[in-house]
Amino acid sequence: MKEFKVKGSNAILRYHDLPGSEVPIIFIHGIGCASSFDYPAVASSDWLLPHRRILVDLLGSGFSDKPEDFDYSIGSHAAYLEAFIQSLGLDKFVIYGHSIGGAVSVVLAEKVQPQLQALVLSEANLDSGGGFFSKKIASYTELEYANHGHAQIVQHSIDNQNTQWAASLAVNSAIGMHRQAVSLIEGQRPSWRDRLYSLNVNRTYLFGSESLPDSDTEELSNHGIVITVVSDAGHSMAWENADGLAEAIKRAIPTT
Repeated sequence: MKEFKVKGSNAILRYHDLPGSEVPIIFIHGIGCASSFDYPAVASSDWLLPHRRILVDLLGSGFSDKPEDFDYSIGSHAAYLEAFIQSLGLDKFVIYGHSIGGAVSVVLAEKVQPQLQALVLSEANLDSGGGFFSKKIASYTELEYANHGHAQIVQHSIDNQNTQWAASLAVNSAIGMHRQAVSLIEGQRPSWRDRLYSLNVNRTYLFGSESLPDSDTEELSNHGIVITVVSDAGHSMAWENADGLAEAIKRAIPTT
């Protein structure tokens, strides 16, 4: 893996940078996950092999550092990712973000809009309030979650045969997880939804077929966002249909 030193911190962001001659794609993962865990099969699909593929583990996740003095908010993740992208010297690129990584991606897209060729989101958080897991995490205090809640949710996931997420979650920072969940529930102003609507870039939103019906298919489409359905998959589409997700990302990238 490669490393990027986060300015103003002793923390190091780690990422895979897979070579390709076509426009780079930056992958930003969901809560409790890591791009190094989720996206190797997607990135190695024939659909994406021509592209440079950059698989980022957010701070607190995967192989990246897990500083306890970082606030792990959506905005703070986006801020160091902007600096990271600048360090790569990319003249154009695509951002793909999943779940909470989608919220981070929307904020990041605002910062890098002139170089952004396309924004692809899969079942991203667009509104405050969070989802099932973030609400469960935030139901603990930070101290409670660090002391025992994190381990309890990992074990609960194992007991429910959600072993892939449990394995990824187990190596994530408990403090980072809790702070991310709280940030997701609190939201931002303007909302991630309104920020997405205001972006002047190619925007695609992916649903897993098992997640439908969803009223956002019509709502997002009414705001000029292309809707694509990944077949034979639900929320965890990278694990459930990696090739289908890769195809959807590829088709979301402008050809000119």
